[in-house]
Amino acid sequence: MPPPDAAAALARNAASRPDDRPAPAAANGPLAGTRVVELAGIGPGPYASMMLGDLGAEVIRVERPGGSAGAERDPTLRNRRSLALDLKNPAAVEVLLRLVERCDVLIEGYRPGVAERLGFGPEVCARRNPRLVYGRITGWGQDGPLAPRAGHDINYIALSGFLHQVGARGGKPVPPLNVVGDYGGGGLLLAFGVVCALLERGRSGRGQVVDAAMVDGAVSFLAATIGLKGMGLWRDAPGANFLSGAAHYYDTYETADGKWVAVGAIEPQFHRLMLERLGLDPAEFRRGEGFGGAPYAELVDEVWPALKAKLATAIRRHTRDELERLFEGIDACVTPVLGLDEAARHPHNVARSAFVEVDGVMQNAPAPRFSRSVPPAPRPPRQPGQDARDVLAELGYDAAGIEDLRRAGALPG
Repeated sequence: MPPPDAAAALARNAASRPDDRPAPAAANGPLAGTRVVELAGIGPGPYASMMLGDLGAEVIRVERPGGSAGAERDPTLRNRRSLALDLKNPAAVEVLLRLVERCDVLIEGYRPGVAERLGFGPEVCARRNPRLVYGRITGWGQDGPLAPRAGHDINYIALSGFLHQVGARGGKPVPPLNVVGDYGGGGLLLAFGVVCALLERGRSGRGQVVDAAMVDGAVSFLAATIGLKGMGLWRDAPGANFLSGAAHYYDTYETADGKWVAVGAIEPQFHRLMLERLGLDPAEFRRGEGFGGAPYAELVDEVWPALKAKLATAIRRHTRDELERLFEGIDACVTPVLGLDEAARHPHNVARSAFVEVDGVMQNAPAPRFSRSVPPAPRPPRQPGQDARDVLAELGYDAAGIEDLRRAGALPG
């Protein structure tokens, strides 16, 4: 049974479910009119919600009591309204379920079974809103032997086979930040799954659960790699392949000033142009061009290492800026390796407004771009719980009802 104060809060507000109340003004963007409730987490859930909010969805983030540290400078928390609820409290769960009645999507990142135990699992939510798309993001998925276990990006991509491909040849696997599991294989996969489920709902009229697992996303990124391995053109080891640094034409090289350039001259025409600009004879590199007609093992073990040494020597004669000017305007696939601040200032990124400043914080611009339904400029993150009164009023809670929720411990403060 709910405690007395919680029961009073439920009773006071149970009679009013104002589906006819006007929603906040819709934003522009292809997802304008889509309503999302995000249950606070870290990493992939906020990133997926950022993607949806960037493209015009109305997102309400349900924070835990105490909120998220540093939220005001976190781009993944932009384009939200914020409501703080203690979801261990029955009155708070009722507030959430009333939000569910009015929304299209719910996103949560709890371990399997936690949402069910707290009283807002998919079945409960579907009874309140059969059209709801219930997005679940976890590392291991909703089932399988590891489903209840903890983990992080590095663990999920380790088990997928992805991490084993990344690193220097003969060295240890190196984590590629936390973008492969958390953000690409997790958050982006979830956002894609949610939009697909919304599209399907337009045909069926019914919602469904989207089970986005970071380990699944990381495996999906290996589709082409698995194909290459099947063709005998991939070694299952760090740094031992043409796309992971073994080939001279696809690697990073240090410059005369201690900076770096990236070379991606895979195709023969780009490869030859790169060599000519550096004063190297393409004939000396012909055996290592592309797959060179030699057995793959011979390329990896003998041909490419020798050519890489020649190319490194040629590149080290120039500073990074000299190389950028040398390759400007031609298709040689040579670019400077930039730091974050440098990237924000690069003319190409400036021309495309790839970085934007939001409330004094430089950050990624919304992507992708749209020709008609152009999303609005990002809005800065809100303070945790900042929009509680407005959101609760839209749900039919009057001032006395909101105070009941506070006394019941459903709302912080």
